Amino acid sequence: MIELSGLTKRFGEFVAVHDLTLHVPPGVIFGFLGPNGSGKSTTVKMLTGLLQPSAGDAWIDGSSIRTASLTIKQKIGVLPEDLALFDSLTIWEHLKMCGPIYGLSGAETESRAEQLLNYLDLWIDRHTFVELASFGMRKKCALAMALLHNPKVLFLDEPFEGIDPVTSRSIKDLLLHMSGKGITIFLTSHILEVVERLVHSFALVVHGELVCKQTMEETIRSGQTLEDIYFQYVTRRPIEEFEWIG
Repeated sequence: MIELSGLTKRFGEFVAVHDLTLHVPPGVIFGFLGPNGSGKSTTVKMLTGLLQPSAGDAWIDGSSIRTASLTIKQKIGVLPEDLALFDSLTIWEHLKMCGPIYGLSGAETESRAEQLLNYLDLWIDRHTFVELASFGMRKKCALAMALLHNPKVLFLDEPFEGIDPVTSRSIKDLLLHMSGKGITIFLTSHILEVVERLVHSFALVVHGELVCKQTMEETIRSGQTLEDIYFQYVTRRPIEEFEWIG
C-alpha cells in the first residue's frame, strides 16, 4: 500500500532524508520511529504532498507522489505535525468545511462529524473557536478531519502527544478497528510503550537513514522490547554528575 524507493530530501547541503526504501503492506499499523531531527516528519510531508522529494519516488496505493499528488490526497487522511487549523473557525466549522472537499454531502458530513466528535469527547466543545481550544482539543479536531472521509491510508504524526489517557485509549481502539477493516496506518511517535502495543511492524531512522526494519512478532520472538531495539541504534548521553543539583 505504501512503497518508498530511494526517497531523498535535501535542504541545500543538508540531507534530511537519504535513500529511504520501505514497503508497507495494506491493513497494517506501521510505526515510523527515530529521535528528533531524524527525518520522520520530512518523510511524512513528502508522502502526503507537502514537500517534493529531491530524489527517488514513493507510491501510495499505486499512485506516484511525483505525478499523482491529487489522486493520493483523495485517498489519504493526515494528522500533520503542525495540525494546520484556522484560529477563526470553530471545531464544528472545520469538519463542516472538510467533508465537501472530499465529496461528502452536507448531511453525511454532519452525521460523520457528530459521531467522531462524540467518540473523541469533543461534541460539547464543537462550537469552540480553535484559537481558544486547548492543544489536546486541537489535536482531536485535526484527527477527526483526517478520518472524516474514510481514507484508505492514514498518516499520523505524533497522534498521542498532548492527549489525555482516556482519549488515547479510544484512539488506539479506533486505529486497531480501522486496521482490521483493511486501512493502512503510518504513524510516528516517541511513546515507545504505546507503539509497541499497537503496531504490526516498524522502521527506525537515524540522521535520515533507515537503520532497522522488522515486525513486532520478530521483536518479541527475539526476547527484546522495542526500547531495546531503539537504543541499539540511538545513542544516549551518559548521566552527568551535575554538582549543582541537590
